[in-house]
Amino acid sequence: MHNSNLKKYKLILASGSPRRQQFFKDLELDFEIRLKEIEEIFPPELKAGEITNYLAQLKASAFDGTLKDDEILVTSDTIVWHNNVALGKPKDKEDAFRILKSLSNATHEVITSVCFKSNQKTHLICEKTKVTFNTLSDEAILYYIEKFKPFDKAGSYGIQEWIGFIGVSKIEGSYANVMGMPVDKVYQYLSTLE
Repeated sequence: MHNSNLKKYKLILASGSPRRQQFFKDLELDFEIRLKEIEEIFPPELKAGEITNYLAQLKASAFDGTLKDDEILVTSDTIVWHNNVALGKPKDKEDAFRILKSLSNATHEVITSVCFKSNQKTHLICEKTKVTFNTLSDEAILYYIEKFKPFDKAGSYGIQEWIGFIGVSKIEGSYANVMGMPVDKVYQYLSTLE
């Protein structure tokens, strides 16, 4: 990190996602991983970015009372928002197939919220990216699910994988956001810390 101010803080990434962990490594951040299990349940009336904001803050609240004064906790949540429905991680192969079939030949939004929490304050950012898929054949969908097993991914796909190469025709917004974190916004916020 090029901001020497950040050396005063210890970053805690509360995410088991290998992609988010890699982003932090690629940003050359010094960080520690701390995980707490929480049930990712949100009130049914919430829509789109309200859902990810709620869940990112819910994940952060699990650490209430445990942070030291020089620690900054980073939590995040990503959903695929399509046809007014939040698509999270698929339950099984059938669910993954159903989700990918619904995204075929359509545009959806990938929404990620990131919560930065310290003992002094909480800051939230929310980023939306539009992704358009080509028509996906049943054969292509089944091949992808079988080979890549996208059961840990919101919307049942990773844009950085085979399905992203053959399936995505257009993207409007942050590519990294579709992978689970709007890295540029995260870096910008961390750069403002004093």
